[in-house]
Amino acid sequence: MLQQIAEACGEEKALDVVALDVSQLTVIADYFVIAAGRNVLQVKSIADRVEERLAEAGVKPLRREGYSEGIWVVLDYGSILFHVFRQEEREYYDLENLWGDARKVRCQASQLFT
Repeated sequence: MLQQIAEACGEEKALDVVALDVSQLTVIADYFVIAAGRNVLQVKSIADRVEERLAEAGVKPLRREGYSEGIWVVLDYGSILFHVFRQEEREYYDLENLWGDARKVRCQASQLFT
């Protein structure tokens, strides 16, 4: 699923896509995937594309939060929580720093880098 999320983000030109391996830090999920969009429309487009790509593989989110506002959308796929922010909110909430002990997996276009 990480690869499909990275590809979907690349298709919508998401900014600074990063996956955090939080499996040793929390029981909430194994990975957080974090991305940003320049504006509300792009944030929603990124979230829509991720949902579409995973739905093609038969995977639907358990929950979706924040879509109507389009500032911080969370798609809960159980083992993966996908967060897409408007750039300003991403900088403000700074999840990468908050989960600073997590191993980072950089996502770029359709590639994942460890």
